[in-house]
Amino acid sequence: MKTERDSYQENLKVLSENLGTMLPKQALEVFDKDAKRLEKKYDSILKIQVGDQAPDFSLMNATSRTVRLSELLKNGKVVLTFYRGSWCPYCNLQLSHYQKSMDEIHELGAELVAISPQTPDESLNIKEKNELNFEVLSDNGNIVARKYTTVFRNADAPVNTMAGLGLDFDSHYSDDSRELPIPAVFVIEKDFTVSFAKSLGGD
Repeated sequence: MKTERDSYQENLKVLSENLGTMLPKQALEVFDKDAKRLEKKYDSILKIQVGDQAPDFSLMNATSRTVRLSELLKNGKVVLTFYRGSWCPYCNLQLSHYQKSMDEIHELGAELVAISPQTPDESLNIKEKNELNFEVLSDNGNIVARKYTTVFRNADAPVNTMAGLGLDFDSHYSDDSRELPIPAVFVIEKDFTVSFAKSLGGD
């Protein structure tokens, strides 16, 4: 029986193949080189591990309403995921598959929350684009992300390459730091204990 994970892996392979035909070879080489640079630079990505207490936070959602972790935990555990932005095809794929797993997540007594440094408008954009029925929060300046995962500055080469492809990276964010979180996912129990922690960037 095919699982949602199997489906995700298949779609990930298709996405990689499609990008290989859609994007110029030179652009792909820039993105691949940058990804390898990040893998070598960071030995340890996660800032908190299983058994640690998750830091509380308050962030704006896609409609500029404040969402607080402690309030969500009153109703059950929280699956917390950090992603880079709506411009990232892999992030869109990942969030779309989370949406397909919402029934299973709810059956486990959990709510899903996705966080990026994007503006609320861009959070609303990715929410509508992927028909997401879970909270998508804006972490301006990666203040919350720094407590959970590694934050890095996106290098000039990939940003300039994106611009050459017609993608305005800076327009997605409210500052010009170009800092992004390394994608990661955590499961947080009602007492703030982290019961699962995994980076999607190598940890």
